[in-house]
Amino acid sequence: MRVAALIALLTISINLVSQTKSYGDNQEVGKYISLNNVKHYYEVYGTGAPLLLIHGNVTGIKGWAAQIEFFSKKYKVYAIDCRGRGKSELGDDTLSYIQQAKDMASFIQLMKLDSVDIIGKSDGAIIALFVGIYYPANIKRIVSFSANVRCDTTAFYPETINEIKQERRHADKMLASKDTSKNWHLIQQLNRMMEFQPHITAADLHKIKIPVLVMSGARDVIKEEHTFFIYQNIPMADLSILSGETHYVPRLNPELFNSTVDKFLSQPFKGKSFKYRTKPL
Repeated sequence: MRVAALIALLTISINLVSQTKSYGDNQEVGKYISLNNVKHYYEVYGTGAPLLLIHGNVTGIKGWAAQIEFFSKKYKVYAIDCRGRGKSELGDDTLSYIQQAKDMASFIQLMKLDSVDIIGKSDGAIIALFVGIYYPANIKRIVSFSANVRCDTTAFYPETINEIKQERRHADKMLASKDTSKNWHLIQQLNRMMEFQPHITAADLHKIKIPVLVMSGARDVIKEEHTFFIYQNIPMADLSILSGETHYVPRLNPELFNSTVDKFLSQPFKGKSFKYRTKPL
């Protein structure tokens, strides 16, 4: 199934799940905060230890509906729209994962969160890894679902890269023609970010010193060997590749995704001494 078709299916499922509480547009709890001179929208649900949700490339807070429902029963869940998504401003800078990681670090600091767990999916997983590399203060654990640390065919299947390039070129064309039917500038920014970023090395991953659950689906747009590379190079990492599942398992099979994440967050980290290594100790 093409990525565009999967995104359409994902959007339908998000809308169905989020209709009851209007996640991403909840006037009762929604607030704004300025992060690095850009206004960001966020919502908070539940009580308990802090849990920050960082969404994927296009979905915003509403893409976390099933996770907010589940995790707000035992955590204080902070869900935020990243730059240009949902109700947050885009800002004047070119979109980058590093800038958004800086935004998340500022949010954690301004909200005075301590020992916060982070769940990031897709682009949000990349942002979470950057937070672990550059802004680890006050971070307890990270769940990184379907991240890529490179933007080439060692990470993506060629079909995915081709679709990203086609979407970006189409946005370029529509901007040049001054078409106003969609926010082509944002679409261009989002696809350029995926096309040319990130560039995270093994040495960068070695800097993450907190427990990380590295996840993907066995039918993901990210190659399994790339997910394994990320797992291998984070000192305190666990690995979960969900059998038969796709890039959209948080939406399409939330029971499996939530239970897997919940198990990791609820138990002491045990994997370091048993972790497979390519070279003998």
